[in-house]
Amino acid sequence: MSLKQNKMGVMPIPKLIFTMSLPAMISMMTQALYNIVDSVFVAQINEEAITALSMAFPVQLIIIACFVGMGVGINSLTSRKLGEKDYASVRATAEHGYFIATMLYVTIAILGLLTSRMFFEWFTDDPLIIEYGSGYLQIIMLFSFGRIYAQAGMSILQGSGEMVFPMIAQLTGAIINVILDPIFIFGWFGLPAMGVRGAAIATVTAQSISLVVVLIFVFKIKKSIPFEPRRFRLDPKILKSILVVGLPAAIMQALASVMLTGLNLILAGFSTTAVAVLGIYYKLQSFVFMPIFGLSQGMMPIIGYNFGAREKKRLIHAIKFGLGFAIIYMTVGMLGFQMFSREMILLFNGTDEMIAIGTKAFGIISLTYPLTAVSIMFSTTFQGLGEAHYSMFVSFIRQIVILLPFAYLLSKLGNIDVIWYAFIAAELIGVISVLVFFRHIYKRRIKSL
Repeated sequence: MSLKQNKMGVMPIPKLIFTMSLPAMISMMTQALYNIVDSVFVAQINEEAITALSMAFPVQLIIIACFVGMGVGINSLTSRKLGEKDYASVRATAEHGYFIATMLYVTIAILGLLTSRMFFEWFTDDPLIIEYGSGYLQIIMLFSFGRIYAQAGMSILQGSGEMVFPMIAQLTGAIINVILDPIFIFGWFGLPAMGVRGAAIATVTAQSISLVVVLIFVFKIKKSIPFEPRRFRLDPKILKSILVVGLPAAIMQALASVMLTGLNLILAGFSTTAVAVLGIYYKLQSFVFMPIFGLSQGMMPIIGYNFGAREKKRLIHAIKFGLGFAIIYMTVGMLGFQMFSREMILLFNGTDEMIAIGTKAFGIISLTYPLTAVSIMFSTTFQGLGEAHYSMFVSFIRQIVILLPFAYLLSKLGNIDVIWYAFIAAELIGVISVLVFFRHIYKRRIKSL
């Protein structure tokens, strides 16, 4: 489909949202599945191994924050410029996306080499956990180029309304990761058993293959956004436009890492098993949340395009439809955690102590899922409109201002089970905040369209 007849401006909204979101939802669910499988395999080694991965998770969230923020900025600007019919800026956005990706990779690789071991020594003096965790993290960070460059390419495609090619690339990486995990971890087919490091090697290998698939799509197959990196010239205006949306989105994601690091420190005061439980929870939670993030990926360019084209009716319809679907889906996810938390923990070779802590935690935290759906959908709206700083403010309020202080105060009661109620307080305040911000944005930018 040519740029001048982009489906985001003409296709009926419900069909458009499912057409664009379903591929992203499928690929994100697959990503969540291989994250769970990765941890399930590692858990078979011993409890120290799964604890090491749980401690590494906040750092991985920082890496994710970097490329997700970059991707959101590229996606949002691409779709808005398409709506405005500014095709020169669309091409420049793609070129600047790869420039930002290069800067991110160099920074992450250097930090991985210098700080991985130091990070684990902050949490524990167990030499086995430190050895497992630092080895895993160094590999993930040093070879993160596959994931970062792939995200830049996928965001370029998604911003133009193309969702199938990114799905194929992500599915390819996820399937390869699942296949390679047991081979490298346990030493199948004559290879040496590499344990936790094997899990990291499987991940970066799969990410690199996924990158190759993305580059083929961007440069050889999908040519509706032609660009020539060799003729790249840095344009401060384009760079700023990407970062204005991308940086708040990255900070918003990074706040989750700060929150998790703080929670890990609080839980470590009870036991390392509690830290492992929190890590397991976030792996499992991703299976519920990732499809909603896929929905967000599909909705963001729709919102940006129709805002740029001044199609108010279509814009509002998209927001309402996405919000309703997200609430229904997250309610189903909540019920799943309420009924099957014990079985979920047993997937990770859970001990009696892990089950006792985890069933309480999963049951309480999952009560917040319908509220979280509201926050995610309005945050997506803010990003699509180029107002990503509002999403950042909401995340900061939820995770740093409310959740961490509440969790710390509740931990002083000496009962680990009450700590999880901090999540409920955080989500309630988050929903109130996001509704107040949307009302303000609607009056200022949408009402007059």
